[in-house]
Amino acid sequence: MMRSASVGHAVFAATLIALGILGLLLRGHFAPIWRPVPLDFPARAGLAWLCGMVALGCGIGLLWPRTAAVSARVLLVYLLLWLVAFKVSVIVRAPAVEVSYESAGETAVLVAGAWVLHAWFAGSRGRELRAGRAAGYSGVRGARLLYALALIAFGLSHFAYLELTAALVPGWLPFPVFWACLTGAAYLVAGAALLIGVHARLAAALAAVQMGVFTLLVWAPVVISGHADVSQWGEFTVSWTLTAAAWVVADSYRGTPWSSDRGLQRSIPGNGCDDPPDRHVLRMNET
Repeated sequence: MMRSASVGHAVFAATLIALGILGLLLRGHFAPIWRPVPLDFPARAGLAWLCGMVALGCGIGLLWPRTAAVSARVLLVYLLLWLVAFKVSVIVRAPAVEVSYESAGETAVLVAGAWVLHAWFAGSRGRELRAGRAAGYSGVRGARLLYALALIAFGLSHFAYLELTAALVPGWLPFPVFWACLTGAAYLVAGAALLIGVHARLAAALAAVQMGVFTLLVWAPVVISGHADVSQWGEFTVSWTLTAAAWVVADSYRGTPWSSDRGLQRSIPGNGCDDPPDRHVLRMNET
């Protein structure tokens, strides 16, 4: 097993392994992160098996030094194809429906996490030139841009579906509409901060924390109670997976100032600096 590029990397890889196992156990049905897929889609059951195998294989591969770079690239390509085929296509058909953007945003967060890992491992093994602009500094910037757009989509959905969002606020918290508006505004501000590079590191960290808190306060109690239905289990799984991917993106800011993007290249392994790649990874972990 390799020293992970970050804690988020290890958590994200473990989450993929769990999702892969879940997908295979569902026997031809999709794990929550892959839904929805049209019922009349050709070879639908076979595609569900493929999703499970990709998640399981890439999750294991991300934790193994000889396969980490390849696994990150396969995962990135697969998620990008999924984003275009099943999420962006819905936006094209229903551009005025906000939930289409929210659904695409969920997959976009996973793409961003995979993209950051691809940039790290491609650079750390000297593959940046062969991987093109998807690796190194350019790759991480692209991942952050996509992540920022996803956060904006999440924020807009809080206001577009304010009553539904407020209904998810735990009963022991007063003024549920206030909390729904506050968290929606937080997503919008975080997305804008990432886009313009002002306090971007803080914004990425707080957005990941907000996803984690949402998972723990809204869905974890339902699951722990033992009364969760299939839909609630699915929401918990998606929320946890998004948190893990967001953690990877937040970890990409390690070694950079909290107030800007300056100094980013010092935190990317294999970016052409004099130090060996492994020392860059270690330095990033120690920051």
